[in-house]
Amino acid sequence: MAVPIGIKKLDAYRYEIPKTGGMNVPGLIYTSEKMLSAICKDGALQQVANVAYLPGIIGRSLAMPDIHWGYGFPIGGVAAMDYNTGVISPGGIGYDINCGVRLIRTNLKMEEVKPKLEELLNILFTNIPSGVGSTGKINLSNDDVAQVLNTGAGWAVSQGYGSKSDLEHTEENGSIEYANSEKVSPRAITRGKEQLGTLGAGNHFIELQEVVEVYDEKIANAYGLWLGQAVMMIHTGSRGLGYQVCDDYLKTMGDAVRKYGISIPDRQLACAPVTSPEGKAYFAAMSAAANYAWANRQVITHWIRESFEHTFRIGAGKLGLDVVYDVAHNIGKIEEHTVNGKLKKVVIHRKGATRSFAAGRSEIPTDYRVYGQPVLVPGSMGTASYVLVGTEKAMSETWGSTCHGAGRVMSRTEALKRKRGEDVVNELNAQGIMIKSKSRKTIAEEMPQAYKDVNAVVDVCHESGIARRVARMVPVGVIKG
Repeated sequence: MAVPIGIKKLDAYRYEIPKTGGMNVPGLIYTSEKMLSAICKDGALQQVANVAYLPGIIGRSLAMPDIHWGYGFPIGGVAAMDYNTGVISPGGIGYDINCGVRLIRTNLKMEEVKPKLEELLNILFTNIPSGVGSTGKINLSNDDVAQVLNTGAGWAVSQGYGSKSDLEHTEENGSIEYANSEKVSPRAITRGKEQLGTLGAGNHFIELQEVVEVYDEKIANAYGLWLGQAVMMIHTGSRGLGYQVCDDYLKTMGDAVRKYGISIPDRQLACAPVTSPEGKAYFAAMSAAANYAWANRQVITHWIRESFEHTFRIGAGKLGLDVVYDVAHNIGKIEEHTVNGKLKKVVIHRKGATRSFAAGRSEIPTDYRVYGQPVLVPGSMGTASYVLVGTEKAMSETWGSTCHGAGRVMSRTEALKRKRGEDVVNELNAQGIMIKSKSRKTIAEEMPQAYKDVNAVVDVCHESGIARRVARMVPVGVIKG
């Protein structure tokens, strides 16, 4: 296809939106020419340009290859703001704060699991509440929720839901120190009281997967991954609490735009200076919601271990149910990056984007540091998922960021017009994929065809150098909300 007017092709996998009008920096999209046509259809490129208008933005307004239209920022958008002169925008982090992915390895070959697949899925489905508005088995007081918000996955481990090793293999060790539960509204806390340890609905899932391809054996070994292995992937976030935090602060930021005289091309980019009272309050509340999400995935991990123990009558230790890694892909972070040859404190917005830190960064677990950070890229129910590794190219070009998944190409409404949930279930069964869900409607909305080809998305990340392939997994059993 011809490159759209106004977009400059830099190379096979990078396209620039030149700086024009009120843009403070250019835009840069990581994609292939084949995928560019779909990106041009939904307004996401205009959102990339709009983000470039934000005060204090550094470098470029970035978009990963899974880019599609979102609230304010495109999903797949990444932007770095100068800590002292820049802004923070809830639209650049998203409603489902710290929606993210956790990968758990096992000592089991998939051929050992398949005879017990149906039993295992039934137990998982019973043990882990799922679906729209689902409530969990843990009833928290307001004080309990505050502790979860302030300490994250560490709270779950302190209550017996896991071990110190789980925290060591979680981004930020499962807790952002800037979190402050006092900046979270009573309404958000109420929503969080009954949802800890729940999967939710939409694109969230728990999958039993088989490692079917290893691209880098040395790094795969370091991550504890091998061909034929059974692994578990969790994809969920901060549930209703995170949604409420975002909703609450969008109102605050709307007022802040007027108070500080900030000019934005789209009201969905409502923001406040990072160091303002409003900016600090949002960052503290967002961090608290991120901590809730890490605690949520930690509790789910515990129940996955219990489900395996019940199914196989073997202890979790012998089953080898260890956390490979846990990454966030809707989050704001205060990080230090090299800018013009000097370390600079910046606020990174990653919305539908995953951290992709290269070897040597202190944020990476010690047993992985010599190799680089594991990057987890989930598929879409019937498609492959990937483990990648962070790179120096990502550090120099994308603030250590890469894609977070496949990215939608079809709205949920359109998906419902195309297929019935029962048809999708039958198609997955024919591929040898067993699925459990409370809602056939959700299955239809999340059918694999509603998403880009995750293989093509990962190819762009690998070929452009912002992450490198380590292993590929395919689903065998799926739990959907």
